[in-house]
Amino acid sequence: MQQANQIKKIVILGGGSAGWMCAALMAKQLTTKFCDITLIESEEIGTVSVGEATIPQIIQFNAVLGIDENEFITKTNATFKLGIQFKNWGRIGDDYIHPFGQHGTAVGPLPFYQYWLKMRELGSQQELEEFSMEALAARNGRFMRPARIENSPLSSIAYAYHFDATLYAKFLREFSCEKGVQRIEGKVDKIKQRETDGFIESLKLADGQVVEGDLFIDCSGFKGLLIEKTLGAEYVDWRHWLPCDSAVVAPCAIKNPVNPNTTSTAHTAGWQWRIPLQNRVGNGCVYSSAFMSREEALHNLTSTIESEPLAEPRDLKWVTGYRKTPWVKNVVAIGLSAGFVEPLESTGLHTIQNAISKLIIMFPTKAFKQSDIDAYNKVSEIEFARLRDFIILHYKATQRDDSEFWRYCKNMDIPDTLKEKFELFQENGRFWRQDSELFGEASWISVFVGQNVYPQSPHPLVNIMTEEKLRDEMQHIKHVLDNSVTRIPGHFDYINRYCVKPEFQKTG
Repeated sequence: MQQANQIKKIVILGGGSAGWMCAALMAKQLTTKFCDITLIESEEIGTVSVGEATIPQIIQFNAVLGIDENEFITKTNATFKLGIQFKNWGRIGDDYIHPFGQHGTAVGPLPFYQYWLKMRELGSQQELEEFSMEALAARNGRFMRPARIENSPLSSIAYAYHFDATLYAKFLREFSCEKGVQRIEGKVDKIKQRETDGFIESLKLADGQVVEGDLFIDCSGFKGLLIEKTLGAEYVDWRHWLPCDSAVVAPCAIKNPVNPNTTSTAHTAGWQWRIPLQNRVGNGCVYSSAFMSREEALHNLTSTIESEPLAEPRDLKWVTGYRKTPWVKNVVAIGLSAGFVEPLESTGLHTIQNAISKLIIMFPTKAFKQSDIDAYNKVSEIEFARLRDFIILHYKATQRDDSEFWRYCKNMDIPDTLKEKFELFQENGRFWRQDSELFGEASWISVFVGQNVYPQSPHPLVNIMTEEKLRDEMQHIKHVLDNSVTRIPGHFDYINRYCVKPEFQKTG
């Protein structure tokens, strides 16, 4: 028998990736026997989806749902991703990869990169990414899942995906509805709040249907129909640190190699993405409207993509920032309604995944204890701020002064939390992961080094190892990595052989 105080009805407002990820995970972990789950969406409204690049945590999300990876790859036109290639960020002409996974292997008590810094101090010309299995494979257009080979770098390959976000939402919709989620097509006309405390009681749709709920999840996108328009939750604007606020996007046919990495190429007032899928390439020119016109951005996009656009270019607008209190009363904002940091490091779906997981951990009763709400909001704000800092790093750690935009970024003041990271690294190359932040040591070091930020000297304990011993260790690691990458098949060859049914096979 259900307890009287138990949440019995969950209402998710909005579909797309955010809404259907919420519905899928809740249907799987809570089950619709525990409570009813209803999702309201309108085909007329549509979603922001332009194609998604992801980070490795998405694998865990799909695994929790019990999704077969090969089926997922086939149904979403997915390819694999081993990291992000950054061009022209530190200086024009620079080119580095921020890979998933770690650099090198243990050669002493310190992180591997400290020994690499020592070798650089001794005159070595080898790049840090040369000691990453993922970066080497990406550069060579190769991919494989981790192999069961003991003591081999092939046993720990870290990867994520590129996929069609619209197809992913449809895939999760089918999954969710099979698990008992009720989907309602419609647009909200009126929102009824409880007179005593302002809690939301029901949503009245344009067709007159009334949907009641105990817990409402706002996945209505930038409009924040429940969390902002109804409950007035404050949105904190971060555009003074991250001035890019627009993008023009368009897919094109595949003409260039489909390496297993996202590409981010900086231009005079922002950057441009290339996300290769099995059947097309997703492209987007991200820019700051304060420093570049829409016409310039469109020209940047259409003049640099590898083939003619397959659809009319679309415009996206946003305010980079964060909802100060994503949980208010009985409404939790997830996805764009909770905040947005530009997709430079492919974190959009992860912030959704992370928010759902936290909500399940902090799942309320109808009492909606304020202590639970406050804890959720506090952790969410800290995590989002740490993610913000990592994205700001890419803009701040630049030597570019060829445009007003880059001069602004180079000279702008930054959050104290990011200043601490800079100072710690520039002294002795130290890094300290804090507050359960998403990106760890390998990621921060990749960007620092990739954008020409180096410490005054490496950690003092690297000097315990003799120069001869250090050279031997580094040479051995490099030899093992170089030999291993030759055993990895081509990216599309792997997909066609191991992941995709014959009728869906592509070449490229």
